[in-house]
Amino acid sequence: MIKILAMVLVLIGIIGLIMGVLGIFGPNLVTISPWALAILGFIFFVSGIGLLKRRRDTDEI
Repeated sequence: MIKILAMVLVLIGIIGLIMGVLGIFGPNLVTISPWALAILGFIFFVSGIGLLKRRRDTDEI
């Protein structure tokens, strides 16, 4: 379960980083500030990678 959440966070982070960097250096594709997208993408990406590194996928309590 944790690995699925971590992969979702990583994918959202990658998409946010790509959209943010494209908005900063090229045409803005969304109405949100590209800097906000890049920062949020970085946060989601780092948190997803951190979950993948630190947690094991077990359903034990």
